[in-house]
Amino acid sequence: MPAISVTAPARLHLGFLDLNGALGRRYGSIGLAVDGPVTRVRITPAQSWTFEGAERERAEKIARRFAAFAGITTSPLSVEVREAIPAHAGLGSGTQLALAIGTSILRLAQRDVPIPALGEVVERGARSAIGIAAFQTGGFIVDGGRGPSEGAPPVVSRLPFPDAWRILLVLDPRETGVHGEKETTAFKALPAFPDALAGHLCRLTLMRLLPGLAEQDLAEFGAALSEIQSVVGSHFAAAQGGSPWSSPAVGRLVNRLGTLGAMGLGQTSWGPTGFAFVDSEAAAQRLYSSLVEEAKAEGLQMRIVRGRNAGAEIQVS
Repeated sequence: MPAISVTAPARLHLGFLDLNGALGRRYGSIGLAVDGPVTRVRITPAQSWTFEGAERERAEKIARRFAAFAGITTSPLSVEVREAIPAHAGLGSGTQLALAIGTSILRLAQRDVPIPALGEVVERGARSAIGIAAFQTGGFIVDGGRGPSEGAPPVVSRLPFPDAWRILLVLDPRETGVHGEKETTAFKALPAFPDALAGHLCRLTLMRLLPGLAEQDLAEFGAALSEIQSVVGSHFAAAQGGSPWSSPAVGRLVNRLGTLGAMGLGQTSWGPTGFAFVDSEAAAQRLYSSLVEEAKAEGLQMRIVRGRNAGAEIQVS
C-alpha cells in the first residue's frame, strides 16, 4: 500500500459577524488561509502502530478515531508528524492536524468522504468553517454561521487573496489562547451581543471588506478589518483579562506596525498571535527590519507570510 503525505496550511480567524443569533444563525466567521506555518503528516501501513514527530499524543488520538471511522483498526499505521503548526496560537493547529491525518487514513482505506464530514468525526467546525475551508480550498473565506444543521457552517464567500499582499504575524511562544473546555465556558459567559452591532459587522464585511479585497484596495480592506477586530475584540475582552489582546505584548507590537503603515490590525481567534497587512513584500521586509529587535526584546517572534489560494497538498508515494 502507498504512503500518503499531506501538507496543511495555517489559517487566520479574522473575526465573527453575528454573536447575537437572533436571525437563527450564530457566529459567522471571516478567515484566511496562509502559507506558513504548516502541518506536514506522512502516514504509511506498518506492522504495528507507531507515532513519531511533533504532537504525538494528539496525533494518536486523532489517528485511532479515524481508523475506527474507516473500519481499519486491525490495519496498523505509522503516523509521522514532520512539522506542526504551533498549538493554541490562533492558527488552527488542531483542525489542520485532524484533517491531514483523517484525509491520509481515508485515502489508505480507499474511502471517499467529503472534507467537512471528516471535520465532524473529530468535532471540528462547531462554530466556524474557516479551518475546514482553508484545508479544502484556501483563499479568503466567509462562512454563514451555525444554523439548525449539525454540520459545519456553509461557506458563503471565497475570494482569492492578492498575490502581492503580505501579512506580518506576531507570535508569543510563552502564551496560549483560550481552548478546550475553557473556550466553551468563555463563550457561555460572554455578555449579550447587540443586534445592531451584529448588523454593523455584516454591513462592514459585505460593503467594505469584501469589495476592498476584490478590488485589491488595501486601505478599504484594512479599515474594515481593523474596525471588525476592534468591535469583536472589545466583546471578548472580558474573557481575556479585560484586554482585546490575549498577549498585551503582541498588541503593543501590532499597534506599532500600524503606526508604521500596516493596515488591518488584529488578533487571530483567541490569540496570542496578532497580524497586520501590507501591500507588498518590500513593505513587509521594511516593517520586519524596523521592529524585529523590538519584538525579540519583548520575547516575541515575527514572521512574514502570504495568503494561500489553494488547499492542502496531498501526495501519494
